[in-house]
Amino acid sequence: MDPKLLVTVILFGPLIGAVVAGLFGRRIGDNVSRGVTTGFLFLSAILSWVVFSQWTWGGLEPFTVTYAPFIHVGSFVSNWSFRLDGLSAVMLVVVTSVSSLVHLYSWGYMADDPSKPRFFAYLSLFTFSMLALISAADFMQLFFGWEGVGLASYLLIGFWFHKPTANAAAIKAFVVNRVGDFGFALGIVTVFWAYGSIEFAKVFPQIAASVPRGWDFAGGHFALVDLACALLFVGAMGKSAQFFLHTWLPDAMEGPTPVSALIHAATMVTAGVYMVCLLSPMFEYAPVAKAIVTGIGAITALFAATVGMTQNDIKRVIAYSTCSQLGYMFMAAGVGAYQAGMFHLFTHAFFKALLFLGAGSVIHAMVHEQDMRRFGALGKFLPITTAAMLIGTIAITGVGLPIDILGQEWGFAGFYSKDSIINATYIAGASGNGMAMFAFVVGILVAGLTSFYSWRLAFFTFNGHARWTSEDLEHHWHNRDHAHGDDHGHADPAHAEPHAEPDHGGHDHKPHESPWTMRLPLILLSIGAIAAGFFFHHQFIGAEQHEFWRGAIFTAPNNHVLDVHGLPAWVLWAPLAVTLIGLFAAWWVYILKEGLGAKIAARNGPLYVFFYNKWFFDELYEATFVRVSKLLGDLFWKGGDQRIIDGFGPDGVSAVSVQVGKGAGRIQSGYVYHYAFVMLLGVAGLLTYALLAWNA
Repeated sequence: MDPKLLVTVILFGPLIGAVVAGLFGRRIGDNVSRGVTTGFLFLSAILSWVVFSQWTWGGLEPFTVTYAPFIHVGSFVSNWSFRLDGLSAVMLVVVTSVSSLVHLYSWGYMADDPSKPRFFAYLSLFTFSMLALISAADFMQLFFGWEGVGLASYLLIGFWFHKPTANAAAIKAFVVNRVGDFGFALGIVTVFWAYGSIEFAKVFPQIAASVPRGWDFAGGHFALVDLACALLFVGAMGKSAQFFLHTWLPDAMEGPTPVSALIHAATMVTAGVYMVCLLSPMFEYAPVAKAIVTGIGAITALFAATVGMTQNDIKRVIAYSTCSQLGYMFMAAGVGAYQAGMFHLFTHAFFKALLFLGAGSVIHAMVHEQDMRRFGALGKFLPITTAAMLIGTIAITGVGLPIDILGQEWGFAGFYSKDSIINATYIAGASGNGMAMFAFVVGILVAGLTSFYSWRLAFFTFNGHARWTSEDLEHHWHNRDHAHGDDHGHADPAHAEPHAEPDHGGHDHKPHESPWTMRLPLILLSIGAIAAGFFFHHQFIGAEQHEFWRGAIFTAPNNHVLDVHGLPAWVLWAPLAVTLIGLFAAWWVYILKEGLGAKIAARNGPLYVFFYNKWFFDELYEATFVRVSKLLGDLFWKGGDQRIIDGFGPDGVSAVSVQVGKGAGRIQSGYVYHYAFVMLLGVAGLLTYALLAWNA
């Protein structure tokens, strides 16, 4: 089949599903709405794998399909199009595969929700926006998809709009992303100003020759390419929840768990990483911007890992894990290992979606409960969920053997991608890049922290003694059943996800496995978490990488950060060593010395408090930006609007005019003889004036 036709169906299939479910969902019913949206997503996913296989093994060459003009104003030209290359081929399978499985999973998870057509329409709209983003051939369509996923994320995070916390989280995500998007828009303007076009095919060839060009401002000289890349990266910081603009990501857990999996695994939060890798022809000539990317990525990875160790909400732990793993991806892009960053994006999609959907299965079994301190001993009740979560945990911690056995390294998906990033940062650091060496040290440390908080979650949830009783679950069931009497009710405002599937098999008040519509995606994602790295590392970062990417990623001639030959043995083994240390520490605290973690938390030591309160970023932003904004608002409202504008306007000149009008109105009595008398006085006055003027 013609690849151009395939990519067209892939792109517009989710949009058709979103339109059908969104506009006609109430007429066609729940089953047809979710059937249409899920069907189009699976069609897009299957065709995406066809295109990916043609690209990987069939010799498919890059191409661009132009559908219609978008904006044509002078030299500012943008068209609706689809660009297929190595980057977009990878993102096609990532986005559509995870999204289709999330759609299927939602059949079970959202079975009792009264607004299923709206939910599935939002999911499909989100997927279409992401596909528009990754297939863009210019900055304008990229920005369109960028804002589209922002809108859809706002709708999905605040899907349960009756919950004040969900509304607040949706607004927070929207506002924080607008801060990043302001920098992104400035970056696009800078690109057009500097290169006269926003089309990638026209901008990229100009970069090498434009390196000496700069902008003199406020006594400083700024390289144009560095300036453009730094501004564009601000947009990536917001979309991918990097340090300073990360605060929206954990609160996004207020949305349904399938939303968390979709946003955190394969779509919105990876858009920033994809954008930096797409713009590798620019970033390779922007050393200052690359240093910023490396530093921000390293700090984000460390920050999120330390916070994740102390959180008790199962979804928030995984959310901070996402934030930390995104830091790894930006570390890779910052040192020039764009291929490794994309590889980690690819593998991360499988094991992070697996962890989120597995957490949703646990929440379903525990009747909306999300606090891990109320879990424990769930392994014997949820065997499939437990196995899936353990696979995801092993994958994210990067367990593998960094030596050749039968000519092949062996490990789970995260091992191949995360270790390649750590190795690349070491190679870049050893060549004199101080920021890269900082990233290497952070990468090793965070690998240990990742192992600790990941196994903490697994042990807390599936092992140890049960910290719940049948009476607790019965109480939750009662609240759930009571809440279902109201379409907008929910059982527990603090933790509940109000519309998980009811137990049609009767209330035995013990945890039970999810329905097959939820378990099947876990099984499929488990396969990806195990094998994605093994099967594709040669194409992404190995011997076949040049044939696979075919120019989609540009690396300068002096960029050799993926050449791992001659690396010291301790560098190769360090990630596995710290991973095992983290595993042992989690086992010691939460299994061997069960209860020790609670005692540590109860002491409220300064380091624990600092991590638990997320480095006090929310409080810092509240004390600075929020309060200052309120003070400025009050100043302009009370001082500017009320005293100046209203004082001189409605309460000043207008008020005087009103009083004068009222006084003049009293003269208008409505009696004809009064008016005749006034007219007589006027005539007499006029005659008197005329006589005096005549005599003079």
